Amino acid sequence: MKSLIKVIIPAFNEEKSIANVINDIPKIVDEVIVIDNNSTDETAKNAKNAGATVLREVKKGYGFACLKGLDYIANQTIKPTIVVFLDGDYSDYPEQLTTIVQPIIEENIDFVIGARVKELREPGAMTPQQIFGNWLATNLMKVFFGAKFTDLGPFRAIKYEKLIALKMTDTTYGWTVEMQLKVLKQQMSYLEIPVKYRNRIGTSKVSGTVKGSIFAGVKILSWIFKYSFK
Repeated sequence: MKSLIKVIIPAFNEEKSIANVINDIPKIVDEVIVIDNNSTDETAKNAKNAGATVLREVKKGYGFACLKGLDYIANQTIKPTIVVFLDGDYSDYPEQLTTIVQPIIEENIDFVIGARVKELREPGAMTPQQIFGNWLATNLMKVFFGAKFTDLGPFRAIKYEKLIALKMTDTTYGWTVEMQLKVLKQQMSYLEIPVKYRNRIGTSKVSGTVKGSIFAGVKILSWIFKYSFK
């Protein structure tokens, strides 16, 4: 049976990159859903012109945007088999989506992360604070939960039914780590696939600022310690 795949792309002021992202997504995807997270540029227009379904979420936050996309899917008559999350800044290679979803389709894995391994990263594509944050978070998950994660990469795919079972709630920077922690807690099967990663188009709204990096770090660590002592 053919898998029905939907892609959710949270986007804030990504007018220069969003069409590239959408155009590079493989044709096996049934719908690309871009959530315009209160952008002040032409992100929504460019996404729509590239063929995406465009939703608007005025409450700013990565999690708010993702939850908006999930709410949209929940109200559709036909539900997807797989949901893929992808950033709108063109740092990921959307054409690798087929590799990301393959273990779900062929091996019945529940959750797959695109791991931004050093060998496949462009120099400077991840900031020092991102690299350290990933190292710290994944090592804490290893200590507390025996996890095998090496990255909190945003390029990820999950069975829709499993995603709903996670009951995601985070509205800002903790979305990715919340998902991984809940996958561990619910003993879902997971896998990491090494993916290429390049310098994004434009400036990061999180790792590109000191404030964003601190808030993201605090949020990620708070999720880990919250689950560690439950």
